[in-house]
Amino acid sequence: MFVFKLTILFIFALSFAHSWDVVIQSKGAVWPMPQFQQISSSFFNLNSTTFQFNYNGTECKILNDAFSRYMSLIFKPQRLPQTYSNRFKKYQKNDNYKGQIDQLNVNLVGDICETWPYLGMDERYELTISASTVANLISVSVWGIFRGLETFSHLTYRDNSNNIFINVSHIVDYPRFQHRGVLLDTSRHYVPKAVILQNLDAMTYNKYNVFHWHIVDDQSFPYQSTNFPSISDKGAYIPSTHIYTINEVVEIIDYARQRGIRVIAEFDTPGHSLSWGPGISGLLTQCYANHSGTIEPDGYGPINPILNSTYEFLQQLYAEITKLFPDEYIHVGGDEVSFNCWQSNPDINQFMKTMGFGTDYAKLESYYMAKLLKTVSQLEKTSIVWQEVFDNEVQLNQDTIVHVWKADPMSEMKNVTSSGYRALLSTCWYLNDFQMANDWIQFYPCEPLDFNGTAKENDLVLGGETCMWAEYVDSTNLISRLWPRALAPAERLWSNMTEIGRASCRERV
Repeated sequence: MFVFKLTILFIFALSFAHSWDVVIQSKGAVWPMPQFQQISSSFFNLNSTTFQFNYNGTECKILNDAFSRYMSLIFKPQRLPQTYSNRFKKYQKNDNYKGQIDQLNVNLVGDICETWPYLGMDERYELTISASTVANLISVSVWGIFRGLETFSHLTYRDNSNNIFINVSHIVDYPRFQHRGVLLDTSRHYVPKAVILQNLDAMTYNKYNVFHWHIVDDQSFPYQSTNFPSISDKGAYIPSTHIYTINEVVEIIDYARQRGIRVIAEFDTPGHSLSWGPGISGLLTQCYANHSGTIEPDGYGPINPILNSTYEFLQQLYAEITKLFPDEYIHVGGDEVSFNCWQSNPDINQFMKTMGFGTDYAKLESYYMAKLLKTVSQLEKTSIVWQEVFDNEVQLNQDTIVHVWKADPMSEMKNVTSSGYRALLSTCWYLNDFQMANDWIQFYPCEPLDFNGTAKENDLVLGGETCMWAEYVDSTNLISRLWPRALAPAERLWSNMTEIGRASCRERV
């Protein structure tokens, strides 16, 4: 299984990079660590020819698909076929051997078959493998069943003859934070659909529940818009191959949905938008050389915020985007806006005077963001913004989520939550910054609530996101760069902070 390959890589990284003793691989350890678990030395075997998931609720396709997926995952053939040889008979003589489990009873309390994941979905579950050969998984939601099935798969392990076992266990589990995401940049380097799907599988293994798709940026515009196909025609690296068609986007969203993962799209503006310009005439700001009134040939800056045509275009584009991506939330960016080009443009300077902005170009950015946020709200979506939008005092709806990524994150988390806004943390989880094989150590201690917040402020922290920016990452190294290092933030966002630590994780992973 892919997760086994991740385990091998991670253990190698730990043992190679530090002076620890060699870590012996655990058997049936769960990641992230559950909130409560009791695991006995007593064990059962599982047989692929007889085992089944027993669900007697109303028809629920998303659950049935999950059962098929986990049957394949747990019983996927390894190098050796599953055999019941004399070696297996040795286990039958072991006092801890309790027999064979042939089914996991799955109980969806309330019998409500939800089909789309959402912020605040209930992911609680209880899993019991009792000594009387009875195995039960219970949850009030499909999403809790998903997380319980993943835990069940973690509890299984194999011997050298490829026999599959599971220990007597009792687990009660739920996430500490409701938003546990992975940001993937597919603009700086194009990432094929197959690699995105592989990454979604890895997220599932670690109980992440948000795929933050930073789909476009300065470098390229691989999203093939229905309303504005000229943008990818002129803004993608290779328009014939390095794009995401509408059908491919729908496939990725559905693949994530079937694993309880939300897909939140980010179309970052007004900066980070140079790839938009060739396909939409007049969208970007024309830069002038040294404020001399001389146009810089091919010199363009952020989106031009003073033109009505800009907002007409954005309304049409976001109407398309918000219809395609079903999640309630959309990330509108708003970070790292350079003011140099705006400052050089005489038309923008005249607009600044007319609006009474003086020379404070942060006010111009705020003007743009306020209009964009209003458009998103009118399309019945809720915005997520990078922290600069909050820092520049843009008038935000109270339901806006502020995404913290810059230095001194705990001061920012305090400022955001004390102002009554919900917050996400990413500062300490930029995994594209690769230092050495054991750099996971710096990701593991990061704590989103480490800002001495009140109970009310702490409740406004939704969680955080691991970020993989793609300046130096493409399809050849994305998976190996992101995984298994992303296991560390996955556990910080799921597990009880007082029960986990770097030392305990080495054996469990």
